[in-house]
Amino acid sequence: MEIVMSFVIGVCYASAIFLLLQKRLLQIIIGISLLGHATNLLIFVTSGLHGTTLPIIAKGAEILPATAVDPLPQALVLTAIVIGLALFGFSLALAYRCVAVLGHDDIDRITHTDSLDDTIALSKNNIS
Repeated sequence: MEIVMSFVIGVCYASAIFLLLQKRLLQIIIGISLLGHATNLLIFVTSGLHGTTLPIIAKGAEILPATAVDPLPQALVLTAIVIGLALFGFSLALAYRCVAVLGHDDIDRITHTDSLDDTIALSKNNIS
């Protein structure tokens, strides 16, 4: 099972790097998200897929059984999922605002923000 997951993780990393090298903002955001998911899978695979029992210490025992699943990688990945979701949402909102103000999402054309002050001032005058 680790071999199959290693190939899946490799494909996820390769796809993420390919998307990060694109010129469109949405593809870059999806690449960042895919990179996070590949890292979460990597943490799970490196922690081992061999545990069969819950990581709960039985009453009267002092240590976990040898077949218990390690709870630390699960906690790390759960935290990473929450942070990744927040980053993805913020990035989408930022990309939406960028497209709304500039009219495009091409990274090569987003070189400076001097024209943004004029655009924002015009949009404020139109709203009033």
